Amino acid sequence: MVPIGKALRNARCVRCRKGDMFYPGIMRQKMHEKCNYCDLFYERHPGYFYVSMFVSYAMAVAEMITVGVATYVLSGGSENMYLYIGIILSAVVLLAPFNFRYSRVLHMYFLDPGLKYEPKLAEKIHDRMVSAQ
Repeated sequence: MVPIGKALRNARCVRCRKGDMFYPGIMRQKMHEKCNYCDLFYERHPGYFYVSMFVSYAMAVAEMITVGVATYVLSGGSENMYLYIGIILSAVVLLAPFNFRYSRVLHMYFLDPGLKYEPKLAEKIHDRMVSAQ
């Protein structure tokens, strides 16, 4: 049984928590079409990941607020508007690949009521893989 924290961090399949959702590399933002273990299609219908845009937006807003407050504290309360704009926009651009990837992962794990972890399926897949070797 794979813990949910580890599966989330490594962007594993929602149903079996074994297969990768994305190709390797944080800057390579391409998803597999389906899980290579349990054959779950990730884009379950056309437009499935529109909800992920809202999740990504919420993540970006939280990051902007955090970076803005950190800039305020670390700059000693500077009133230079361009300092804040430059640092916040840089953070948003640098964190865009992270937001893209994990907005989809969070969407599939927590916002899709039809997707659930099936530990028996994961055990069956494991047994099938072991017996094939």
